[in-house]
Amino acid sequence: MKKIDNQALVIFGASGDLTYRKLMPSVFDLYMNDSLPDGYAVLGVSRSKLTDVEFRKRMKEGIKEFSHFKNAATEKINTFLKKVFYLSIDTQKSEDYELVKNKLGELNKKLDLHHNYIFYLSTPPQLYPVIPKYLYGQGLTLQQKGFRRIIIEKPFGHDLKSALELNKLLTDFFGEEQIYRIDHYLGKETVQNLLVTRFSNGIFEPLWNRNYVQHVEITAAESIGVEGRGGYYENAGAMRDMVQNHLLQVASLVAMEPPAKITSDEIRHEKLKVFRSLRPLSGEDLRHHVIRGQYTESHVKGKHLVGYRDEEGVDKNSRTETYFAMKFFIDNWRWSGVPFYIRSGKRLPTRVSEIVIHFKPSPTRLFKSVDGAIEAGNQLILRIQPDEGILLKTGMKVPGNGYEVKSVNVDFHYSDLKDHYIPEAYERLILDCMTGDNTLYMSGEGAELTWKFVQPILDYWESDPDAPLYGYPSGSWGPDSADGLIEGENQTWRYPCKNLADDGVYCEL
Repeated sequence: MKKIDNQALVIFGASGDLTYRKLMPSVFDLYMNDSLPDGYAVLGVSRSKLTDVEFRKRMKEGIKEFSHFKNAATEKINTFLKKVFYLSIDTQKSEDYELVKNKLGELNKKLDLHHNYIFYLSTPPQLYPVIPKYLYGQGLTLQQKGFRRIIIEKPFGHDLKSALELNKLLTDFFGEEQIYRIDHYLGKETVQNLLVTRFSNGIFEPLWNRNYVQHVEITAAESIGVEGRGGYYENAGAMRDMVQNHLLQVASLVAMEPPAKITSDEIRHEKLKVFRSLRPLSGEDLRHHVIRGQYTESHVKGKHLVGYRDEEGVDKNSRTETYFAMKFFIDNWRWSGVPFYIRSGKRLPTRVSEIVIHFKPSPTRLFKSVDGAIEAGNQLILRIQPDEGILLKTGMKVPGNGYEVKSVNVDFHYSDLKDHYIPEAYERLILDCMTGDNTLYMSGEGAELTWKFVQPILDYWESDPDAPLYGYPSGSWGPDSADGLIEGENQTWRYPCKNLADDGVYCEL
Protein backbone atom coordinates (compact mmCIF):
# COMPACT_ATOMS: atom_id res chain seq x y z
CA MET A 1 0.00 0.00 0.00
CA LYS A 2 1.29 3.44 -0.88
CA LYS A 3 2.44 5.74 1.90
CA ILE A 4 -0.45 7.74 3.38
CA ASP A 5 -0.02 11.49 3.67
CA ASN A 6 -0.42 13.25 7.01
CA GLN A 7 -4.00 14.53 7.32
CA ALA A 8 -7.02 15.30 9.50
CA LEU A 9 -10.50 13.82 9.51
CA VAL A 10 -13.12 16.44 10.38
CA ILE A 11 -16.43 14.85 11.39
CA PHE A 12 -19.50 17.08 11.34
CA GLY A 13 -22.22 15.62 13.55
CA ALA A 14 -19.56 14.05 15.75
CA SER A 15 -21.80 13.77 18.82
CA GLY A 16 -24.17 11.45 16.94
CA ASP A 17 -24.64 7.71 16.91
CA LEU A 18 -22.79 7.02 13.63
CA THR A 19 -19.55 8.50 14.98
CA TYR A 20 -19.93 6.59 18.25
CA ARG A 21 -20.77 3.21 16.72
CA LYS A 22 -18.97 3.22 13.37
CA LEU A 23 -16.63 6.07 12.53
CA MET A 24 -14.45 6.35 15.62
CA PRO A 25 -14.18 2.57 16.15
CA SER A 26 -13.17 2.24 12.48
CA VAL A 27 -10.49 4.94 12.77
CA PHE A 28 -9.18 3.22 15.90
CA ASP A 29 -9.02 -0.08 13.99
CA LEU A 30 -6.94 1.71 11.33
CA TYR A 31 -4.66 2.94 14.11
CA MET A 32 -4.26 -0.58 15.50
CA ASN A 33 -3.40 -1.87 12.02
CA ASP A 34 -0.72 0.83 11.58
CA SER A 35 -2.72 2.37 8.72
CA LEU A 36 -2.68 5.95 10.04
CA PRO A 37 0.14 8.34 9.17
CA ASP A 38 2.40 9.78 11.86
CA GLY A 39 0.73 13.18 11.54
CA TYR A 40 -2.97 12.56 12.04
CA ALA A 41 -5.91 14.12 13.87
CA VAL A 42 -9.65 13.63 14.22
CA LEU A 43 -11.63 16.82 14.83
CA GLY A 44 -15.19 16.26 15.94
CA VAL A 45 -17.52 19.17 15.16
CA SER A 46 -21.07 19.43 16.49
CA ARG A 47 -23.50 21.70 18.31
CA SER A 48 -23.22 19.81 21.63
CA LYS A 49 -21.16 21.61 24.26
CA LEU A 50 -18.30 19.21 24.99
CA THR A 51 -14.64 19.58 25.92
CA ASP A 52 -11.87 17.50 24.35
CA VAL A 53 -11.81 15.40 27.53
CA GLU A 54 -15.57 14.77 27.51
CA PHE A 55 -15.59 13.90 23.81
CA ARG A 56 -12.65 11.52 24.21
CA LYS A 57 -14.37 9.79 27.11
CA ARG A 58 -17.48 9.16 25.01
CA MET A 59 -15.42 7.96 22.03
CA LYS A 60 -13.50 5.61 24.33
CA GLU A 61 -16.80 4.00 25.31
CA GLY A 62 -17.70 3.53 21.62
CA ILE A 63 -14.30 1.99 20.86
CA LYS A 64 -14.59 -0.45 23.77
CA GLU A 65 -18.01 -1.57 22.58
CA PHE A 66 -17.82 -1.54 18.77
CA SER A 67 -14.17 -1.70 17.65
CA HIS A 68 -12.65 -4.91 16.32
CA PHE A 69 -9.84 -4.23 18.80
CA LYS A 70 -12.25 -3.48 21.66
CA ASN A 71 -10.03 -5.45 24.05
CA ALA A 72 -6.93 -3.38 23.31
CA ALA A 73 -4.95 -2.14 26.29
CA THR A 74 -6.30 1.05 27.87
CA GLU A 75 -2.91 2.67 27.35
CA LYS A 76 -3.16 1.98 23.60
CA ILE A 77 -6.64 3.52 23.41
CA ASN A 78 -5.53 6.57 25.40
CA THR A 79 -2.55 7.09 23.08
CA PHE A 80 -4.89 7.07 20.09
CA LEU A 81 -7.33 9.47 21.76
CA LYS A 82 -4.56 12.08 22.03
CA LYS A 83 -5.15 12.52 18.29
CA VAL A 84 -8.85 13.28 18.87
CA PHE A 85 -10.17 16.81 19.40
CA TYR A 86 -13.56 18.52 19.59
CA LEU A 87 -15.08 21.84 18.55
CA SER A 88 -18.59 23.07 19.30
CA ILE A 89 -20.17 25.33 16.66
CA ASP A 90 -23.58 26.19 15.26
CA THR A 91 -23.36 24.55 11.82
CA GLN A 92 -26.10 26.87 10.54
CA LYS A 93 -24.01 30.01 11.16
CA SER A 94 -21.44 30.90 8.52
CA GLU A 95 -19.29 32.89 10.96
CA ASP A 96 -18.74 29.82 13.15
CA TYR A 97 -16.75 28.15 10.36
CA GLU A 98 -13.91 30.55 11.04
CA LEU A 99 -13.51 28.59 14.29
CA VAL A 100 -13.11 25.40 12.23
CA LYS A 101 -10.48 27.07 10.06
CA ASN A 102 -8.57 28.38 13.08
CA LYS A 103 -8.71 25.02 14.87
CA LEU A 104 -7.39 23.21 11.81
CA GLY A 105 -4.61 25.78 11.52
CA GLU A 106 -3.69 25.15 15.15
CA LEU A 107 -3.71 21.36 14.70
CA ASN A 108 -1.75 21.68 11.47
CA LYS A 109 1.08 23.43 13.30
CA LYS A 110 0.95 21.02 16.23
CA LEU A 111 0.74 17.73 14.29
CA ASP A 112 2.15 18.64 10.84
CA LEU A 113 -1.01 17.67 8.94
CA HIS A 114 0.32 19.03 5.61
CA HIS A 115 -2.97 20.98 5.22
CA ASN A 116 -4.73 17.76 4.12
CA TYR A 117 -8.33 17.60 5.32
CA ILE A 118 -11.23 15.16 4.87
CA PHE A 119 -14.65 16.53 5.85
CA TYR A 120 -17.17 13.83 6.83
CA LEU A 121 -20.84 14.88 6.90
CA SER A 122 -22.41 12.62 9.53
CA THR A 123 -25.35 15.02 9.76
CA PRO A 124 -29.03 15.24 8.78
CA PRO A 125 -29.39 15.64 4.97
CA GLN A 126 -30.70 19.19 5.31
CA LEU A 127 -27.15 20.26 6.27
CA TYR A 128 -25.59 18.79 3.10
CA PRO A 129 -26.16 22.03 1.15
CA VAL A 130 -25.10 24.21 4.11
CA ILE A 131 -21.75 22.86 5.34
CA PRO A 132 -19.93 22.77 1.95
CA LYS A 133 -21.00 26.35 1.25
CA TYR A 134 -19.64 27.66 4.55
CA LEU A 135 -16.44 25.62 4.25
CA TYR A 136 -15.95 27.20 0.83
CA GLY A 137 -16.52 30.62 2.36
CA GLN A 138 -13.48 30.04 4.62
CA GLY A 139 -11.33 28.74 1.74
CA LEU A 140 -11.33 25.24 3.22
CA THR A 141 -12.36 23.50 -0.01
CA LEU A 142 -9.49 24.89 -2.10
CA GLN A 143 -6.57 22.53 -2.74
CA GLN A 144 -3.78 25.11 -2.90
CA LYS A 145 -1.62 23.64 -0.13
CA GLY A 146 -3.03 20.17 0.52
CA PHE A 147 -5.91 17.96 -0.56
CA ARG A 148 -9.50 18.63 0.52
CA ARG A 149 -12.11 15.86 0.28
CA ILE A 150 -15.69 15.55 1.47
CA ILE A 151 -17.60 12.36 2.36
CA ILE A 152 -21.38 12.51 2.02
CA GLU A 153 -23.53 9.96 3.87
CA LYS A 154 -26.72 8.62 2.33
CA PRO A 155 -29.38 9.57 1.49
CA PHE A 156 -27.97 11.45 -1.49
CA GLY A 157 -31.18 13.26 -2.33
CA HIS A 158 -34.79 12.34 -1.69
CA ASP A 159 -35.72 12.02 -5.36
CA LEU A 160 -34.26 12.83 -8.78
CA LYS A 161 -34.89 16.57 -8.48
CA SER A 162 -33.19 16.90 -5.08
CA ALA A 163 -30.27 14.69 -6.18
CA LEU A 164 -29.67 16.90 -9.21
CA GLU A 165 -29.82 20.00 -7.03
CA LEU A 166 -27.42 18.53 -4.45
CA ASN A 167 -24.95 17.48 -7.14
CA LYS A 168 -25.05 20.98 -8.63
CA LEU A 169 -24.51 22.60 -5.26
CA LEU A 170 -21.63 20.32 -4.24
CA THR A 171 -19.80 20.83 -7.52
CA ASP A 172 -20.08 24.60 -7.01
CA PHE A 173 -17.76 24.23 -4.01
CA PHE A 174 -15.84 20.98 -4.61
CA GLY A 175 -14.52 19.28 -7.74
CA GLU A 176 -16.11 15.93 -8.59
CA GLU A 177 -12.82 14.19 -7.76
CA GLN A 178 -13.04 15.65 -4.22
CA ILE A 179 -16.56 14.32 -3.53
CA TYR A 180 -16.95 10.87 -1.96
CA ARG A 181 -20.59 9.68 -1.82
CA ILE A 182 -20.43 6.81 0.62
CA ASP A 183 -22.34 3.55 0.29
CA HIS A 184 -21.21 1.28 3.13
CA TYR A 185 -22.50 -1.79 1.24
CA LEU A 186 -19.70 -1.34 -1.28
CA GLY A 187 -17.16 -1.40 1.55
CA LYS A 188 -18.05 -4.97 2.48
CA GLU A 189 -15.33 -7.48 1.64
CA THR A 190 -17.72 -9.89 -0.06
CA VAL A 191 -19.07 -7.18 -2.38
CA GLN A 192 -15.53 -6.34 -3.46
CA ASN A 193 -14.78 -10.04 -3.89
CA LEU A 194 -17.49 -10.15 -6.55
CA LEU A 195 -15.07 -8.50 -8.99
CA VAL A 196 -12.37 -11.03 -8.15
CA THR A 197 -14.77 -13.97 -8.45
CA ARG A 198 -15.87 -12.79 -11.87
CA PHE A 199 -12.66 -11.60 -13.45
CA SER A 200 -9.94 -13.82 -11.97
CA ASN A 201 -11.66 -17.19 -12.51
CA GLY A 202 -11.83 -18.49 -16.06
CA ILE A 203 -14.72 -20.84 -15.25
CA PHE A 204 -17.18 -18.07 -14.35
CA GLU A 205 -16.72 -15.23 -16.82
CA PRO A 206 -17.57 -17.26 -19.98
CA LEU A 207 -20.89 -18.26 -18.34
CA TRP A 208 -21.73 -14.79 -16.98
CA ASN A 209 -24.17 -13.73 -19.72
CA ARG A 210 -27.58 -14.23 -21.33
CA ASN A 211 -26.55 -17.56 -22.89
CA TYR A 212 -26.15 -19.36 -19.56
CA VAL A 213 -27.80 -17.21 -16.86
CA GLN A 214 -31.53 -17.64 -16.40
CA HIS A 215 -31.98 -14.79 -13.93
CA VAL A 216 -30.19 -12.86 -11.18
CA GLU A 217 -31.59 -12.36 -7.68
CA ILE A 218 -30.36 -9.88 -5.06
CA THR A 219 -31.75 -9.89 -1.51
CA ALA A 220 -31.17 -7.56 1.44
CA ALA A 221 -33.33 -8.73 4.33
CA GLU A 222 -33.54 -7.46 7.90
CA SER A 223 -35.20 -9.23 10.80
CA ILE A 224 -35.69 -6.03 12.81
CA GLY A 225 -38.37 -3.38 12.39
CA VAL A 226 -37.79 0.37 12.30
CA GLU A 227 -36.47 0.25 15.90
CA GLY A 228 -37.63 3.66 17.08
CA ARG A 229 -36.75 5.37 13.78
CA GLY A 230 -40.34 5.57 12.55
CA GLY A 231 -40.15 9.33 12.00
CA TYR A 232 -37.15 8.93 9.67
CA TYR A 233 -38.51 5.87 7.94
CA GLU A 234 -41.84 7.51 7.16
CA ASN A 235 -39.97 9.87 4.83
CA ALA A 236 -37.72 7.19 3.38
CA GLY A 237 -39.22 3.71 2.96
CA ALA A 238 -37.48 0.59 1.70
CA MET A 239 -37.08 1.84 -1.85
CA ARG A 240 -35.21 5.01 -0.91
CA ASP A 241 -33.43 3.41 2.04
CA MET A 242 -32.04 0.34 0.27
CA VAL A 243 -32.87 0.02 -3.41
CA GLN A 244 -31.86 3.29 -5.06
CA ASN A 245 -28.41 3.11 -3.53
CA HIS A 246 -27.29 -0.25 -2.09
CA LEU A 247 -29.01 -2.80 -4.30
CA LEU A 248 -28.61 -1.03 -7.63
CA GLN A 249 -24.93 -0.47 -6.83
CA VAL A 250 -24.52 -4.19 -6.14
CA ALA A 251 -26.41 -5.00 -9.35
CA SER A 252 -23.98 -2.85 -11.31
CA LEU A 253 -21.04 -4.92 -10.03
CA VAL A 254 -22.84 -8.11 -11.04
CA ALA A 255 -23.63 -6.82 -14.52
CA MET A 256 -20.63 -4.64 -15.46
CA GLU A 257 -18.15 -5.49 -18.22
CA PRO A 258 -14.51 -6.26 -17.34
CA PRO A 259 -12.64 -2.98 -16.76
CA ALA A 260 -9.52 -2.28 -18.80
CA LYS A 261 -7.63 -1.90 -15.49
CA ILE A 262 -8.52 -2.21 -11.82
CA THR A 263 -8.60 1.53 -11.25
CA SER A 264 -11.35 3.72 -9.83
CA ASP A 265 -11.95 5.53 -13.14
CA GLU A 266 -12.22 2.31 -15.16
CA ILE A 267 -14.51 0.53 -12.69
CA ARG A 268 -16.76 3.58 -12.32
CA HIS A 269 -16.93 3.85 -16.12
CA GLU A 270 -18.16 0.27 -16.47
CA LYS A 271 -20.74 0.72 -13.69
CA LEU A 272 -22.09 3.84 -15.39
CA LYS A 273 -22.56 1.85 -18.61
CA VAL A 274 -24.83 -0.53 -16.66
CA PHE A 275 -26.90 2.33 -15.21
CA ARG A 276 -27.26 3.85 -18.68
CA SER A 277 -28.54 0.47 -19.96
CA LEU A 278 -31.32 0.07 -17.37
CA ARG A 279 -34.56 -0.37 -19.28
CA PRO A 280 -36.98 2.47 -18.36
CA LEU A 281 -40.03 1.25 -16.47
CA SER A 282 -43.29 1.34 -18.41
CA GLY A 283 -46.76 1.74 -16.92
CA GLU A 284 -47.18 -2.03 -17.26
CA ASP A 285 -43.93 -2.61 -15.37
CA LEU A 286 -45.01 -0.31 -12.55
CA ARG A 287 -48.28 -2.19 -12.13
CA HIS A 288 -46.99 -5.76 -12.45
CA HIS A 289 -43.21 -5.80 -11.85
CA VAL A 290 -43.00 -3.65 -8.71
CA ILE A 291 -44.27 -4.92 -5.34
CA ARG A 292 -44.42 -2.93 -2.13
CA GLY A 293 -45.47 -4.21 1.25
CA GLN A 294 -45.77 -3.17 4.88
CA TYR A 295 -45.29 -5.46 7.88
CA THR A 296 -48.25 -6.18 10.11
CA GLU A 297 -48.41 -7.51 13.64
CA SER A 298 -47.56 -11.12 14.29
CA HIS A 299 -46.31 -13.57 16.90
CA VAL A 300 -42.88 -15.18 16.43
CA LYS A 301 -41.63 -17.73 18.98
CA GLY A 302 -44.26 -16.49 21.41
CA LYS A 303 -43.18 -12.86 21.06
CA HIS A 304 -45.67 -10.24 19.89
CA LEU A 305 -44.33 -8.06 17.07
CA VAL A 306 -46.25 -4.86 16.38
CA GLY A 307 -47.23 -3.78 12.90
CA TYR A 308 -45.47 -0.88 11.19
CA ARG A 309 -48.43 1.49 11.68
CA ASP A 310 -48.24 0.89 15.44
CA GLU A 311 -44.55 1.87 15.62
CA GLU A 312 -43.63 5.13 17.35
CA GLY A 313 -43.61 8.11 14.98
CA VAL A 314 -45.57 6.33 12.22
CA ASP A 315 -48.84 7.59 10.74
CA LYS A 316 -51.76 5.28 11.54
CA ASN A 317 -52.72 5.36 7.85
CA SER A 318 -49.15 5.21 6.55
CA ARG A 319 -48.55 4.11 2.96
CA THR A 320 -44.79 3.84 3.46
CA GLU A 321 -43.33 0.56 2.24
CA THR A 322 -41.20 -1.60 4.53
CA TYR A 323 -40.79 -4.20 1.77
CA PHE A 324 -39.89 -3.70 -1.87
CA ALA A 325 -39.37 -6.16 -4.71
CA MET A 326 -39.06 -5.60 -8.43
CA LYS A 327 -38.13 -7.13 -11.74
CA PHE A 328 -36.08 -5.16 -14.25
CA PHE A 329 -33.89 -5.60 -17.31
CA ILE A 330 -30.51 -4.34 -18.50
CA ASP A 331 -30.64 -3.73 -22.23
CA ASN A 332 -27.11 -4.46 -23.38
CA TRP A 333 -25.38 -7.22 -25.33
CA ARG A 334 -24.44 -9.31 -22.29
CA TRP A 335 -27.74 -9.24 -20.40
CA SER A 336 -30.44 -8.80 -23.04
CA GLY A 337 -33.58 -10.66 -21.94
CA VAL A 338 -32.20 -11.74 -18.53
CA PRO A 339 -34.47 -10.64 -15.67
CA PHE A 340 -32.91 -9.13 -12.55
CA TYR A 341 -34.91 -9.42 -9.32
CA ILE A 342 -34.19 -7.38 -6.22
CA ARG A 343 -35.95 -7.35 -2.85
CA SER A 344 -35.44 -5.73 0.50
CA GLY A 345 -37.54 -5.58 3.61
CA LYS A 346 -37.82 -5.27 7.36
CA ARG A 347 -39.27 -7.81 9.81
CA LEU A 348 -38.32 -10.70 7.51
CA PRO A 349 -37.31 -14.09 8.98
CA THR A 350 -33.58 -13.40 9.16
CA ARG A 351 -30.92 -10.78 8.49
CA VAL A 352 -29.21 -11.72 5.24
CA SER A 353 -27.83 -10.04 2.11
CA GLU A 354 -26.80 -12.09 -0.89
CA ILE A 355 -26.57 -12.35 -4.66
CA VAL A 356 -27.83 -15.48 -6.44
CA ILE A 357 -26.88 -16.26 -10.03
CA HIS A 358 -29.42 -18.77 -11.38
CA PHE A 359 -27.93 -20.67 -14.30
CA LYS A 360 -30.09 -22.25 -16.98
CA PRO A 361 -30.82 -25.95 -16.47
CA SER A 362 -29.26 -28.55 -18.75
CA PRO A 363 -31.07 -28.77 -22.11
CA THR A 364 -32.06 -32.43 -21.66
CA ARG A 365 -33.31 -34.21 -18.53
CA LEU A 366 -31.39 -37.48 -18.47
CA PHE A 367 -31.73 -38.14 -14.76
CA LYS A 368 -34.45 -38.24 -12.17
CA SER A 369 -34.27 -35.53 -9.54
CA VAL A 370 -35.28 -36.21 -5.94
CA ASP A 371 -35.48 -32.54 -4.91
CA GLY A 372 -35.97 -30.48 -8.06
CA ALA A 373 -32.24 -29.82 -8.40
CA ILE A 374 -32.09 -30.54 -12.13
CA GLU A 375 -35.16 -28.50 -13.02
CA ALA A 376 -34.00 -25.49 -10.96
CA GLY A 377 -30.50 -25.39 -12.48
CA ASN A 378 -27.24 -24.57 -10.76
CA GLN A 379 -27.01 -21.59 -8.43
CA LEU A 380 -24.00 -19.54 -7.43
CA ILE A 381 -24.66 -17.71 -4.15
CA LEU A 382 -22.42 -14.85 -3.06
CA ARG A 383 -23.24 -14.11 0.57
CA ILE A 384 -22.62 -10.50 1.62
CA GLN A 385 -23.71 -10.92 5.25
CA PRO A 386 -23.79 -12.74 7.64
CA ASP A 387 -21.64 -15.91 7.38
CA GLU A 388 -19.91 -14.30 4.41
CA GLY A 389 -18.83 -16.66 1.66
CA ILE A 390 -19.60 -18.36 -1.64
CA LEU A 391 -21.81 -21.38 -2.29
CA LEU A 392 -22.33 -23.37 -5.49
CA LYS A 393 -25.39 -25.59 -5.71
CA THR A 394 -24.79 -28.52 -8.02
CA GLY A 395 -26.39 -31.88 -8.76
CA MET A 396 -24.84 -35.07 -7.38
CA LYS A 397 -25.77 -38.75 -7.74
CA VAL A 398 -27.56 -40.30 -4.79
CA PRO A 399 -25.53 -43.34 -3.62
CA GLY A 400 -27.05 -46.71 -4.59
CA ASN A 401 -28.67 -48.19 -7.64
CA GLY A 402 -29.93 -46.01 -10.44
CA TYR A 403 -29.17 -42.40 -11.32
CA GLU A 404 -31.17 -40.27 -8.99
CA VAL A 405 -29.78 -36.77 -8.51
CA LYS A 406 -30.00 -34.44 -5.53
CA SER A 407 -28.68 -30.93 -4.91
CA VAL A 408 -25.50 -30.55 -2.85
CA ASN A 409 -23.63 -27.49 -1.66
CA VAL A 410 -20.00 -26.68 -2.40
CA ASP A 411 -19.19 -23.79 -0.08
CA PHE A 412 -16.45 -21.50 1.16
CA HIS A 413 -16.75 -19.32 4.27
CA TYR A 414 -14.68 -16.21 4.98
CA SER A 415 -14.57 -17.33 8.59
CA ASP A 416 -12.22 -20.11 7.42
CA LEU A 417 -9.57 -17.44 6.80
CA LYS A 418 -8.71 -17.19 10.46
CA ASP A 419 -5.23 -15.83 9.76
CA HIS A 420 -6.56 -12.88 7.74
CA TYR A 421 -7.94 -9.67 9.16
CA ILE A 422 -11.18 -8.62 7.39
CA PRO A 423 -11.85 -4.89 7.84
CA GLU A 424 -15.30 -3.49 8.49
CA ALA A 425 -16.94 -1.53 5.66
CA TYR A 426 -16.40 1.92 7.19
CA GLU A 427 -12.78 1.14 8.00
CA ARG A 428 -12.11 0.22 4.38
CA LEU A 429 -13.99 3.21 2.97
CA ILE A 430 -12.31 5.75 5.25
CA LEU A 431 -8.91 4.33 4.35
CA ASP A 432 -9.75 4.54 0.63
CA CYS A 433 -10.68 8.20 0.99
CA MET A 434 -7.44 8.84 2.88
CA THR A 435 -5.50 7.49 -0.10
CA GLY A 436 -7.68 9.21 -2.72
CA ASP A 437 -9.22 5.98 -4.06
CA ASN A 438 -12.92 6.52 -4.89
CA THR A 439 -13.54 3.10 -6.51
CA LEU A 440 -16.05 2.08 -3.84
CA TYR A 441 -17.85 5.45 -3.75
CA MET A 442 -20.74 6.54 -5.98
CA SER A 443 -20.08 9.03 -8.74
CA GLY A 444 -22.36 12.01 -9.23
CA GLU A 445 -23.65 10.70 -12.55
CA GLY A 446 -24.21 7.26 -11.02
CA ALA A 447 -26.37 8.75 -8.27
CA GLU A 448 -28.39 10.71 -10.82
CA LEU A 449 -28.90 7.71 -13.12
CA THR A 450 -30.16 5.46 -10.32
CA TRP A 451 -32.59 8.16 -9.17
CA LYS A 452 -33.73 8.61 -12.77
CA PHE A 453 -34.47 4.87 -12.96
CA VAL A 454 -36.55 4.69 -9.76
CA GLN A 455 -38.29 8.08 -10.01
CA PRO A 456 -41.24 6.67 -12.05
CA ILE A 457 -41.94 4.29 -9.15
CA LEU A 458 -42.15 7.17 -6.68
CA ASP A 459 -44.34 9.15 -9.08
CA TYR A 460 -46.67 6.17 -9.58
CA TRP A 461 -47.12 5.59 -5.86
CA GLU A 462 -47.73 9.28 -5.22
CA SER A 463 -50.15 9.90 -8.09
CA ASP A 464 -52.19 6.69 -8.12
CA PRO A 465 -54.21 6.04 -4.93
CA ASP A 466 -54.97 2.54 -6.24
CA ALA A 467 -51.30 1.54 -6.37
CA PRO A 468 -51.34 -1.58 -4.15
CA LEU A 469 -49.62 -1.79 -0.78
CA TYR A 470 -49.64 -5.36 0.49
CA GLY A 471 -49.53 -6.35 4.13
CA TYR A 472 -47.31 -9.19 5.27
CA PRO A 473 -47.01 -10.74 8.74
CA SER A 474 -43.86 -9.86 10.66
CA GLY A 475 -41.48 -12.83 10.45
CA SER A 476 -42.59 -13.86 6.95
CA TRP A 477 -40.74 -13.40 3.65
CA GLY A 478 -42.99 -10.56 2.50
CA PRO A 479 -46.20 -10.38 0.46
CA ASP A 480 -47.30 -13.53 -1.36
CA SER A 481 -47.63 -11.48 -4.55
CA ALA A 482 -43.83 -11.10 -4.67
CA ASP A 483 -43.57 -14.83 -5.46
CA GLY A 484 -45.33 -14.18 -8.75
CA LEU A 485 -42.57 -11.86 -9.96
CA ILE A 486 -40.23 -14.73 -10.82
CA GLU A 487 -41.41 -16.54 -13.91
CA GLY A 488 -40.61 -20.07 -15.02
CA GLU A 489 -41.37 -23.61 -13.92
CA ASN A 490 -39.89 -24.54 -10.51
CA GLN A 491 -38.53 -20.99 -10.12
CA THR A 492 -38.96 -18.89 -7.00
CA TRP A 493 -36.96 -16.73 -4.62
CA ARG A 494 -34.23 -18.43 -2.66
CA TYR A 495 -35.19 -18.51 1.02
CA PRO A 496 -31.87 -18.39 2.87
CA CYS A 497 -30.93 -19.03 6.48
CA LYS A 498 -28.42 -16.95 8.39
CA ASN A 499 -25.94 -19.79 7.85
CA LEU A 500 -24.88 -19.84 4.22
CA ALA A 501 -25.10 -23.60 3.56
CA ASP A 502 -28.29 -24.27 5.56
CA ASP A 503 -30.78 -23.47 2.81
CA GLY A 504 -33.33 -26.05 1.81
CA VAL A 505 -33.74 -27.25 5.41
CA TYR A 506 -35.78 -26.06 8.38
CA CYS A 507 -34.66 -22.61 9.45
CA GLU A 508 -35.51 -21.22 12.86
CA LEU A 509 -36.83 -17.67 12.59
